[in-house]
Amino acid sequence: MDDLRFIERIIGEKEELLKEASRKIWEAAELPYMEEKSAGILMEILESEGFSVESGVAGMPTAFVARYGEGKPVAGFMGEYDALDALSQKPGLPQKEQLIKDGPGHGCGHNLLGTGSLGAAIALKEYMKETGRVGTVIYYGTPAEEGAGSKQFMARDGIFDEADFIYTWHPATRNEVQSDRTVAIMGANFRFKGTTAHAGGSPHLGRSALDAAELMSVGVNYLREHMIDQARIHYAYVDAGGVSPNVVQDRSLVKYEVRAPKVSQMRDLFARLVDVAKGAALMTGTSMEYDITMAFSDYISNSVLAQIGNDCFLEVGPPKWNDGDYELAKGFLQSYDSKTQEAIREELEEGYGDENVDEILEKPLDSKVHPWDPGNRRYRSGSTDVGDVSYVVPTLNFNVATACVGNVGHTWQMTAQSGSGIGEKGMLVAAKVMALSAIRTMDDEDAIGRAKEFVKKQNGGKYSCPLPEDLKTPIGTY
Repeated sequence: MDDLRFIERIIGEKEELLKEASRKIWEAAELPYMEEKSAGILMEILESEGFSVESGVAGMPTAFVARYGEGKPVAGFMGEYDALDALSQKPGLPQKEQLIKDGPGHGCGHNLLGTGSLGAAIALKEYMKETGRVGTVIYYGTPAEEGAGSKQFMARDGIFDEADFIYTWHPATRNEVQSDRTVAIMGANFRFKGTTAHAGGSPHLGRSALDAAELMSVGVNYLREHMIDQARIHYAYVDAGGVSPNVVQDRSLVKYEVRAPKVSQMRDLFARLVDVAKGAALMTGTSMEYDITMAFSDYISNSVLAQIGNDCFLEVGPPKWNDGDYELAKGFLQSYDSKTQEAIREELEEGYGDENVDEILEKPLDSKVHPWDPGNRRYRSGSTDVGDVSYVVPTLNFNVATACVGNVGHTWQMTAQSGSGIGEKGMLVAAKVMALSAIRTMDDEDAIGRAKEFVKKQNGGKYSCPLPEDLKTPIGTY
């Protein structure tokens, strides 16, 4: 049997089901840890397709695991389905027009992500039924990637341990096996406590928690000069201690996040951040407490799975765009302001070559599969909880074009394209690529063994979760 033709036939038969599921999740647009409708849509379809579904795993009501089959090998697919705040936008419209005023929207395309992985799981299930292939298919429903994450909590609880390998994907502007790495991240709340006093009459009796927070910011600014280039420190004031300037503030709360290429580098930088906070408290006569709220490990593509996935992606090919798709994509590209368009052009020159940019801008959708780059050691500055899964089990992420070249993520433009035919075409290609890759991997026991050795080398023989052991999922508090 021709594996690819079989997969294409199954995805073709399920196409309307998958498109409808994606649209429903797009319309629901639920924020992290609140994806009840979205998770429900996916679980209902999986149950109707013969999967057994376990919901509420790892202490998260919207996290679930769906299984089909039994025995080895165990192939996994991961789906996300959470949205982003304040990115509501009408579908397929390249002019800013909110669907719901200040409402959430799928500005990262997770409606496509979760549904594309669903299509891959169903296609692999049908293949196993048709061929009598022994093995297990698992769909992992993973909420809140845009929040404090879920996969690291699931990894800590051993949810991924039974899988032999896992494939996932992300909506993107290029068609490729992801070769760029992503950085580790840790976030925490820092609380300073002081003493109130009349700022005019008796300021000497006050101890300002706001001063402590501001001195922490000053200290961190000096710290930035003395950290590696790829590291980042972000912050946001949550509570400045009140609105009366004539009262010494007795409380403050500031959120910090640190990023670095490796978990070990991230932990070291975070420890230095804590020292700065301690110093700020000491200087102001206040007290300081902090609690870690989130942490992701870095992601590195598993090189063994990457070669399999690359071959399969080249075999499947890129999405097949038509003139209407190109015209719509051009409208989205032109919706950006002049400075952003200038930056996009520079990025395209670097990625596609100066001589090709004008042609690409006329038809701004990626129309080729870019080969896997095994020599790439470059880190992106973003982070994802997929990294923690990659430290447990062989894991690979595909990027599939669902938006115009140069598109900026986490924008209303991305929300609109995630609800368009452009996004759906990319989603269906992703389902085919992942399903075919899973079939080829299941048939190669040696490759599975080598992929597992890659993980052992990466994690030193055992996964170590970057979260404190007693930290619970911050549902309703993050």
